[in-house]
Amino acid sequence: MKRLENKTILITQSDDYMGPAITALFQAEGAIVTAIPGIVPHGKAFASYPPQDKEFDVIVANLAHPPCNGSIADISDTDWQGLFDVMVHPLMALTRTFAPRMAARGHGKIIAITSAAPLKGLPGSAAYCAARGAQNAWIKAAGLEYAADNVQINAIAQNYVSNPVYYPETLVQSERFQKHLARQVPIRRVARPDEQAEFALFLASDNSDFFVGQIFPFSGGWAVNA
Repeated sequence: MKRLENKTILITQSDDYMGPAITALFQAEGAIVTAIPGIVPHGKAFASYPPQDKEFDVIVANLAHPPCNGSIADISDTDWQGLFDVMVHPLMALTRTFAPRMAARGHGKIIAITSAAPLKGLPGSAAYCAARGAQNAWIKAAGLEYAADNVQINAIAQNYVSNPVYYPETLVQSERFQKHLARQVPIRRVARPDEQAEFALFLASDNSDFFVGQIFPFSGGWAVNA
């Protein structure tokens, strides 16, 4: 039997970040996947988000934005707001919409694909760390709030995972980046997309029911706790 047989799953921003790898694996494992490409809206615009009228066993909140690297003095209001508009506010909207429905049915899972960056802090990426840190804090609180309803809400806080937004192949293969890996990452490589997708699959499966409000570092040892 396939591991996600007949589970209904929503994957957001499915054309970006970890969306393609997770979508491919989940479909191969028998899930009924609704993969929605593009940025997830928030506020009043969220009312028109396509899958509002559907019920899902699992929500994969795959939300990504370019990191807008630069010094604190150079952070623009536009970049700051954009990071929160794309990664933080939609996570709240997805949770607020679907977690109560899951609770009413007595089961469900929300998996946020976040970042390990705020677990350590990155000079030159303060705005990005703030937005990703807000995601992680939300997951901790939301996970505890819905635990008694048999709804598991957790996050994969990743870094050094191959994906087109943050670690494209051209960057990973460069000599400079390989030296950086040797200095900074104990495992000395980036993760393959399918490795991360396998962990997402575990969190989507019935084998992960005892995990709630967890921020799981997935970074080859670069960050080891929350």
